[in-house]
Amino acid sequence: MGFFTSLCAARKKIRILICYSAIQVIFSLGGVARNVADCISKLEARPFMISAVGFDLPGNMLLEHWESAGLSVEGIQRHQDIETAVVCHIYDEKGEVAAGVAHVESIEKFLTPRWIEKFKCNISSTPILMVDANLTSSSLEASCQIAAQVNTPVWFEPVSVAKSRRVASVVQYVTFASPNEDELVAMANAISGRDIFKPIRRDHSSGKLSKESFFQMLKPAIRILLDKGVKVVVVTLGSEGVLLCSKAKSNLQKLSFRGNQPPYFSKRLYEVVHKVCPKDQIFGASMCEPMSNLFAVHFPALPASVVRLTGAGDCLVGGTIASLCAGLDFMQSIAVGVAAAKVVVEVESNVPDEYCLAKLAGIFTLCAMFMHDIIHILNSHCGHTTRK
Repeated sequence: MGFFTSLCAARKKIRILICYSAIQVIFSLGGVARNVADCISKLEARPFMISAVGFDLPGNMLLEHWESAGLSVEGIQRHQDIETAVVCHIYDEKGEVAAGVAHVESIEKFLTPRWIEKFKCNISSTPILMVDANLTSSSLEASCQIAAQVNTPVWFEPVSVAKSRRVASVVQYVTFASPNEDELVAMANAISGRDIFKPIRRDHSSGKLSKESFFQMLKPAIRILLDKGVKVVVVTLGSEGVLLCSKAKSNLQKLSFRGNQPPYFSKRLYEVVHKVCPKDQIFGASMCEPMSNLFAVHFPALPASVVRLTGAGDCLVGGTIASLCAGLDFMQSIAVGVAAAKVVVEVESNVPDEYCLAKLAGIFTLCAMFMHDIIHILNSHCGHTTRK
């Protein structure tokens, strides 16, 4: 829920100086929820967007793009008092965000519970409701309560460290969450009501942490979310890949969706992926011991010629949701999400102009091969939680 435009400025080195610098400026369509929905649509599903834009240039661009994709704009509120949300990012030489400013008040002001409730039927019929933390707590609660009434699973996207704390008011409704490591810590602190978890400090001079060590440091915060009812935590680790965590493998296999039905998606995604990697094949690769109560799998990031890294997490989520709705299992779906993220970091835009399903399936196969070469479960102590 949320349409944004992005102004992107890139330069080779960022310095805090009072001076003018030559930069490259790129104007692109953005917003976490918009990026996720755009990715889903390009994987041949049909998302329904609930948002707000103004009668201004950014708003016109966003609406024109949405309509050109043949998607409904019924849920997108337009009003003369709305200023379409705009974010300006400054990127470093590695394609990482070095700084940014945002003007997003319109999302909080106009995406109200009253507006959201107009689309109760749409929320009730969707396979998955994805909400992002740009919504106010009251709007998040309204969205999640509608979903809970009809057993629609909710995917929570934290957006930022500061806004990720809004999960505290809706955690009991959340089925999936996709924080990065810092957002995970902030969410765990907000849910527990105390700042007991600290962000992980990476000492680059001492080399990379092992996957096992990294997981052990994140595990207490992950456990907080799982203990509060979140079924699946997908922790994005940037160039280190993704951690898929649940209380048990069976939690992933028992998840069911009102997907696999027109008009939500085309069956081509399911057929293409299932052909190269049948359902449950990845599940059979490795798992926690039967007595363990925490299932965790590491998906490595795939090699890529990086242009820009924004959009990677959004396309990971979009690819995963589209795949789940297509009837793929969770492991297959995350692998598709990883493949979708690889494609987007190699282009300038927040979402690629298109996804070639055949090419995506090839990348997916590479991801599955990588998984067979790594340690999936991050040690035999994964059933025991130690808080700091």
